Amino acid sequence: MTDKKKILFLCTGNSCRSQMAEAWTRRLKGDDYEAYSAGITPKGIDPLAVKAMAEAGVDISAQKSKEIESLGNIEFDYVITLCDNARESCPSYPARTKLIHKGVWDDAGF
Repeated sequence: MTDKKKILFLCTGNSCRSQMAEAWTRRLKGDDYEAYSAGITPKGIDPLAVKAMAEAGVDISAQKSKEIESLGNIEFDYVITLCDNARESCPSYPARTKLIHKGVWDDAGF
């Protein structure tokens, strides 16, 4: 049994912001959090995100863009939406799940 909190980073395309947030959380806080990412309408990983993370020493090249439904019935402690579209389209979660919105500008429009 794990005492790790489950955290989901949610954005529209699950191509950049949420992927990077998942990877950084695993790297920096992996002892405390079990990190996931998903998108409302997945678009595939942005090659520029892979490149930027590699330059920082974090490999996300094997990560896959995924729909929120693919995560099944995981009970998240935190759901962090990273764009307004994700916040507006966010599914319902149990009352114990803390929903946080941290809109991050994305010039790619995802």
